[in-house]
Amino acid sequence: QVQLVESGGGLVQPGGSLRLSCVASGFPFSIYDMSWYRQAPGKERNLVARISTLGIGTNYADSVKGRFTISRDNAKYTVYLQMNNLRPEDTAVYYCNLPSRGSWGQGTQVTVSS
Repeated sequence: QVQLVESGGGLVQPGGSLRLSCVASGFPFSIYDMSWYRQAPGKERNLVARISTLGIGTNYADSVKGRFTISRDNAKYTVYLQMNNLRPEDTAVYYCNLPSRGSWGQGTQVTVSS
């Protein structure tokens, strides 16, 4: 079955950086688009970034453009989210998503605070 396991979250000061990883298994990773979502307390879950199968096509939420970068390593069945210049409003649980099957990881907490 599909498994998505996120890691890399934590507490960081404003302006800092984190890199999230999501290791996938149970499906042919290289032929599927992948996404990252986030959900802040009391708010709905929203798309952060999406990447195409070969990593050529990407799209981002307006709020993270120029600060976050999504990438993937198909040989490692892993998708990444590099987050730079983090802001307090980026605080949320970040989820890895397989759009075509509606599958989710367990999430990783990112907290941006001084």
